[in-house]
Amino acid sequence: MDIQHIHFYVGHAGEWREWLIERLGFLPVATARSRETWTEIVRCGGVWIAVSSARTRSSPVARYLDQHPPGVADLAFGVSNVAAVMTQAIAAGATVLQPVTEEDLLNGTLRWGAIAGWQDLRHTLLDWSGQAAVPIWATLPDLETLDFWEPGAMSPHCAGFFEQIDHAVLNVAAGNLEPATLWYEQVLGLRRQQGFTIQTERSGLCSRVLGHPGSTVQLPINEPASPNSQIQEFLDINRGAGIQHVALRTRDALGAIAQLRQRGVEFLDVPLEYYTQLRQREGFSLSEEAWRAIAQQQILVDWAAHEPNAMLLQAFTQPIFPQPTFFLEVIERRAYWAGQQQRLPDGFGEGNFQALFRAMEREQQKRGSLG
Repeated sequence: MDIQHIHFYVGHAGEWREWLIERLGFLPVATARSRETWTEIVRCGGVWIAVSSARTRSSPVARYLDQHPPGVADLAFGVSNVAAVMTQAIAAGATVLQPVTEEDLLNGTLRWGAIAGWQDLRHTLLDWSGQAAVPIWATLPDLETLDFWEPGAMSPHCAGFFEQIDHAVLNVAAGNLEPATLWYEQVLGLRRQQGFTIQTERSGLCSRVLGHPGSTVQLPINEPASPNSQIQEFLDINRGAGIQHVALRTRDALGAIAQLRQRGVEFLDVPLEYYTQLRQREGFSLSEEAWRAIAQQQILVDWAAHEPNAMLLQAFTQPIFPQPTFFLEVIERRAYWAGQQQRLPDGFGEGNFQALFRAMEREQQKRGSLG
């Protein structure tokens, strides 16, 4: 299983296609239209994004935006046997939005279905037999026109250095962390990996990280631990549970973030004292040059004391929509040697969770919503 693509519902698909191209370095792949909906598909490496806007009031996008601000409506998973996954999901009580459908295409066979996720979130499940890119446009309903951009747009290369979608984070209401965890365990076969409770002098959250055995899929779920928590602010503005952020993995966080800043992407500020404290942590192994470069780009860094070379480098954008709901993360899982094998660190460090929470708390304070 992997996170195959994310699908945003927005006010104007064309404007957001241009934003993804100009700010994040994505390449346009296809423009798709039905009578009700306009969809743009873009790609960078293994990261695929669809953005849809409504053409009529009866569009599912219009109905979604009546209830929520722009955001992720569908977190899609690639699976090896969609029929088996759907059977498990149905047995666990999931609501089927699209029964398993099979379509023979030029480069392979696409089998796909869709279920309702937590609250208004949707999960499309795709099983593709071909070697070429997964034709996600084939899952769009009632297509009237499908126009592909230049052939080079199908190239896995782009200006943003992104390799794949690393993880997505779901925010749920207070008291729903355990039910949501159970739902994803029973319906999609995820497993509990880590748990955190973050508490500052002002607010707090509880988080649980789920992962899929034998794959790279990770889904942290957060619930507020105080009435003024940033998670509660998200829930209030989003008018319910939803995806708070999606992480895009890169092999070069320093280079990617520097380039994104040049393109006009704004990131959360990290105070200088964070980097002063970083040097004092057990296992600190960064060179002076690397430490200064990381501090200059305001990247969060974490590692386990017993394996200091297995580093997580993370940076978080400001909210990309007018409402302070959804944002993006750039993450590098720096490879390390374990015996004779090179591995990537998995999971998440509690130090970075705490630093992110405080950075977002500072933004809350600027908005006057921290209390």
